[in-house]
Amino acid sequence: MARIPAAERRVELIDAAVLVIAENGVDGATTRRIADRAGAPLATLHYCFASKELLFGAVYERIAAGYREVLTESDVHGDVATTARGLMRGILEWYVAHPEISSAIFELISWAQRQDAAKATGIYDQAGDTVRSILSADAAAAGERVDAATIDRLATAIAALSDGFAINWMVDRSTGKAMDIDLAISMLDAWMAANLADESGAGVDDREHQPAEVSESGGSLASLVSWVDVG
Repeated sequence: MARIPAAERRVELIDAAVLVIAENGVDGATTRRIADRAGAPLATLHYCFASKELLFGAVYERIAAGYREVLTESDVHGDVATTARGLMRGILEWYVAHPEISSAIFELISWAQRQDAAKATGIYDQAGDTVRSILSADAAAAGERVDAATIDRLATAIAALSDGFAINWMVDRSTGKAMDIDLAISMLDAWMAANLADESGAGVDDREHQPAEVSESGGSLASLVSWVDVG
């Protein structure tokens, strides 16, 4: 049997760790379980990673890099509202396609907070920086005047709605019960209609996106997302 290069084996172990963490939590993600899932000898895991903490750190970095990659690929290079929708749809479709990612992320963030509170914010900080950079660049290209504070609040709204979707998806993945992607984006549209129109003059296309759509409880989407207004 051909010897697997160490770099390739590291990737396999990181991928296996994501699955084991998602299934068993950080505490249940033993090195033996991870090695078994990767089809590697336990000694190989210890050769590639001197400690479990270093392995988990590598997993953390892999997920953060995955966020950045998804966001970059989801940049539609439109106006601010169109780009924001594209970024959020890309993230939510990533969660749906890789349900283990959601579970592993929340497990790892809790773990990281216990280890190093500053590191725990790494995924959010890096993803937020990427979102703000994309939105700012696309706003400039589209000739929109959107200040940095509004871009920052929009990035936070995207993160908050995406997190809510991810948790809902983890709990109930049955069709028609879990929050769907279009509903989540409609909630983002409601926020943008209230916060972008006056400043950029672009706003949200009312013909396709109605922020005042009535929910089953009789409220509007605008009221449903009032908690997302971080200003």
